[in-house]
Amino acid sequence: MPTSSSNIVTPADELRAGAAKREITPQPGTHVSGSGMGNHRPAGTVLDPLYAKAMVLEAGGRRVCIIILDVTVVMDPYSNAIRRAVSEHLQMSPDAVLICATQTHSAPSLGAFMLDPDFPLVTTPETEYVCGAEQAYGDFAAEQAIQAAIEAGTTMRPAEIGCGRGIADGLAFNRRGIARDGTIIMPRPAHKIDDPRGPTTLCYLEGPTDPEVGVLGVRALDGEMLGMLLHFTCHPVNLFGNPETYTSVSADWPGAWSKQVLAEYGDACVPIVLNGCCGNINPWDPFNPELAPDHLRMGRKLAAMSRCVVEKITFSREVGLDWRMQCVDLAYRDIPATRLADVERILREGSGPEVHPDGSVSVDPTWFLAASTRSVELARQRSPVLSYEVQVFRIGDVAIVGLPGEPFVEGQLALKTRSAAPFVWPSHMASHYVGYLPTAEAWERGGHEARPDVTYWSKLARGSLETVVTKTREMIVDLFAQATDAGTV
Repeated sequence: MPTSSSNIVTPADELRAGAAKREITPQPGTHVSGSGMGNHRPAGTVLDPLYAKAMVLEAGGRRVCIIILDVTVVMDPYSNAIRRAVSEHLQMSPDAVLICATQTHSAPSLGAFMLDPDFPLVTTPETEYVCGAEQAYGDFAAEQAIQAAIEAGTTMRPAEIGCGRGIADGLAFNRRGIARDGTIIMPRPAHKIDDPRGPTTLCYLEGPTDPEVGVLGVRALDGEMLGMLLHFTCHPVNLFGNPETYTSVSADWPGAWSKQVLAEYGDACVPIVLNGCCGNINPWDPFNPELAPDHLRMGRKLAAMSRCVVEKITFSREVGLDWRMQCVDLAYRDIPATRLADVERILREGSGPEVHPDGSVSVDPTWFLAASTRSVELARQRSPVLSYEVQVFRIGDVAIVGLPGEPFVEGQLALKTRSAAPFVWPSHMASHYVGYLPTAEAWERGGHEARPDVTYWSKLARGSLETVVTKTREMIVDLFAQATDAGTV
């Protein structure tokens, strides 16, 4: 018979673990995030449920908690509230609670993120969505995240972990194309190009992708898989880019991958996806017209690879746990004087969201972009720099890195190259939204992620990504050097 966990005495330096999830699928009509310019996307068909998932690990007197939500964004008021509640219930440091969004563009968000909180916009229940989220849903999803974490922490049992990696190419593509005139374009999926010659205006793709599939399995001593941390890197926009599913609710490829893992390892397993630095990565193949975006296909491919990885994993009970949290000051980019003058005029003459007799709402895109630029100025007035929070967890041989916003994949690859940690798995969209973090070279080129007219999602100064990478590498070195000195695995 399998050994009962209640009969096992776990030494202080050996691992205990728990994982849990709560459904956070929105009610019909809830605003689905992921689209800017004040567009309203009332939730329609539910293609698959959304979840808040949590894993708590404890060893050597240390405890860490990872919470991932199938939403677009989690803003800092919600992150802070979740941390406080979880740390109080589980008697652990709030700095050891990591909260991230998978960034599926077919789900709501927790907290307003499209405009600065100080922007003078009076909203009604009909226009609340313009700022990116609706409070009723945020409050509901945050409470479910708290309950998932508490359940994970109060149901911990002796466990063992193992980790490994595989490679799955052909699923994600760099989404910044260099056109033949030198400008930046976002290539459409090839199957949408009505020209047998292909995207002839596209000269080449600007940067790389990251094909790594990371797997950390957490297994009870009787062999039952309690949960997995799964790492891959791609914008979850398979459904967002399709008019037929534009208002559908889905966890996109992270949800499809999780569903396949559940079918393989059973309902007791809680698969948790850590979506990497995908600021410039999409699932849209710009060259192969036979490869339309398909979240289910991605889920099957990733599950097949993660299964191969698990088969090669060696599990261990002796696991070193530790964490670090530091804030890095990042400068805002300068707004050209001509743009500031235009913004002043547009906001003075514009009227903002307009509610029509039929209840629909329209937002002038020009007004919205001006409000977005003004939001950057308001943030700068509140503080001359943005305090960017970096979290690093050490779980055995793995460094889990929580990075806010949408860093470009080059930053992630820099962290993985010549690292002090055998495995480095960043999870973007952590704790608060700060917009994109492009490379210095991409920043100079502009494009959606680095607009020279300066929007709330492209507000950070040149070199911000490189600054974050430097600080994060130092934190990883510190964690793993201490682990080596202590003789832990």
